[in-house]
Amino acid sequence: MLIKITKFLFLTLLTIVPEISIAQVLEPGTVTENIIANEAVAGVSPEVAYIFNTLSFLVMGFLVMFMAAGFCMLETGMVRSCSVIGILIKNISLYAIACTMFLLVGYNLMYMDVNGFMGTISLWSANDSAVAQGDYSSGYSSSSDWFFQMVFVATAASIVSGTLAERIKVIPFLLFVCVLSGFLYPVIGSWKWGGGWLDEIGFQDFAGSTLVHSVGGWAALAGAYFLGPRVGRYSDDGSIKSMPASSLPLVTLGTFVLWLGWFGFNGGSQLALGSGADATAIADIFVNTNMAAAGGVISSLIITQLFFKKIELTYVLNGALGGLVSITAEPLNPSAIEALLIGASGGVVVILSTQFLDKRKIDDVVGAIPVHLCCGIWGTLIVPFTNSDATYTSQLAGIGAIGLFALIGSTIVWGILKSTVGIRLSDKSQVEGADLTEYGHRAYTEFDIHGDEGEYKV
Repeated sequence: MLIKITKFLFLTLLTIVPEISIAQVLEPGTVTENIIANEAVAGVSPEVAYIFNTLSFLVMGFLVMFMAAGFCMLETGMVRSCSVIGILIKNISLYAIACTMFLLVGYNLMYMDVNGFMGTISLWSANDSAVAQGDYSSGYSSSSDWFFQMVFVATAASIVSGTLAERIKVIPFLLFVCVLSGFLYPVIGSWKWGGGWLDEIGFQDFAGSTLVHSVGGWAALAGAYFLGPRVGRYSDDGSIKSMPASSLPLVTLGTFVLWLGWFGFNGGSQLALGSGADATAIADIFVNTNMAAAGGVISSLIITQLFFKKIELTYVLNGALGGLVSITAEPLNPSAIEALLIGASGGVVVILSTQFLDKRKIDDVVGAIPVHLCCGIWGTLIVPFTNSDATYTSQLAGIGAIGLFALIGSTIVWGILKSTVGIRLSDKSQVEGADLTEYGHRAYTEFDIHGDEGEYKV
């Protein structure tokens, strides 16, 4: 009876949409159950696969784009109330600049005629002329692919922003974003995703634990070194002065937004939704991504309670993000329980590396280096545990080569910016907050500024 009802509905659909024939829908290819004749026939047509693949890029892409809002809210909540406007300006500006640089030079440098080390320096333009002739062999719209790849580079730039908050000048930071999104990130991406030399030696990084997150982390580490810590953050005796976050609810909201966006980040990296196998893979990726974040939260909860005698919210939130970064290098092959354990280990990495950085007076306002750099390395190293195509040798080679290139390249750029235009806000702007000294207005208008330390009070 169910088969008869299905057959009736299917034939009714064909009468409603007469331009789609059975021959178009059922072509030789992947074997599925023929609901009309109960015999082996093909899967969807090339046009239908083209539509689903393009839709996947667009939907997953706007999920990743929404991560920009997550980064913005997380950073806004982690800084003092008097330093919010600079965060807002940086986040919307870096996204716009990343879009523009990836259009002007980044995409083709990453994907066009890669010679092993890099592609070509040229302007990207859509190339879907064959589709007008009914040729869907490309598998997806070139514009959808550009959009999906573009939002990844904006993520790398956002990582840098959070680390350097409250003491970086906006214009030098945006100049750095131009170089990162237009040149550094695309060259590194071409080594693997563009079919370059790392791809040839078998390096595996499914969605970018190293290619995106560690690159942003290395750039942030170099920036933190040149910039130095915030005024008053570390005392001469080595003690750490607390600079409380202005809005932990905003930080929590930002974390949830990032968690949501990560489904697009990892799921979209399947790069297809034109078959049942692809749909199943994306569903598995969603589950593993979710469980890794959960593992990071749980391990952070337990560790902070055991060792600090209280649950530390910022560690818990970064534990979730650390779990997400850790699973990003291989979100498809692990089982759900393996993903949970990989993410839980990421939560541990976050706490240990945060303590390590503070002991060396490396000021990372939001904890981006522990989350994105350290967990990016951990997630890439653990790939061979669940993916037999990866080897520890190739993974180490990729981590090392990408780390050296990103760190040296970022060091050169930060060094040039520091020696020319300057990168650090004045002590006065840091103490009083840049909202008034640099931008002339406040993010929270119901507050008044009082005292030499620039604290906002109702």
